[in-house]
Amino acid sequence: MLYPLATLEADKLSLVKELEEEIGSPLVAFAAVDADTANLPKDQLRKLQALEGELDVVLVAVGPN
Repeated sequence: MLYPLATLEADKLSLVKELEEEIGSPLVAFAAVDADTANLPKDQLRKLQALEGELDVVLVAVGPN
């Protein structure tokens, strides 16, 4: 399971903003995505990690559905 940032419709975003104001803290909405991670050999995993470092992001290799 992966959890990217959620895209919210205006009415749902309004509810999140209301709760942010009420609790006094920013909220981040994530959406569940059903995906299995790929089982990478160590050399490919090192390449993935190197690119993550270069781009300053998190990369996830997913398997075919």
